[in-house]
Amino acid sequence: MKQYNILFLCTHNSARSVLGEALASTHPSGKFIGYSAGSTPGTSVNPIAADIAEELGMDRTLLRSKSWDEFGLVDSPKMDFIVTVCDNAAGEVCPFWPGQPATAHWGFPDPSQVQGTDLEKKAAFNEVKNGLKRRLDILASMPLEKLDSMSLKEIHSKA
Repeated sequence: MKQYNILFLCTHNSARSVLGEALASTHPSGKFIGYSAGSTPGTSVNPIAADIAEELGMDRTLLRSKSWDEFGLVDSPKMDFIVTVCDNAAGEVCPFWPGQPATAHWGFPDPSQVQGTDLEKKAAFNEVKNGLKRRLDILASMPLEKLDSMSLKEIHSKA
């Protein structure tokens, strides 16, 4: 079975995009290899996002905040899909992506901005995780070899 590389982008690559990477990499369909990056990456991955990624089965030591420039290099993995998960990254000028991958914006509020108890913060992260999971489940059920950017964008309205 062919596996598809999917890159999740967000400005700081510390929460939403990391959750996307973990969900794709651990998706039960086995159809995806997840990656994440940001336009201005932070210094670390949000600890709540890292905890959730680990709960999903992702090796925590593989998680790091990285620049999207890493994925525009000649020897980088070729992406099949690129998904922005925050409004800032969706509006930024992205680097050239070799292979012309299908792109979409699946926007979610930043869970790291939630104020409140630890339970309230974790609930915000889980809400993003569940939304991304719904979209990945829909994506996995589609004929991936035939998808284009329009089809990928439609997943946002179905989830």
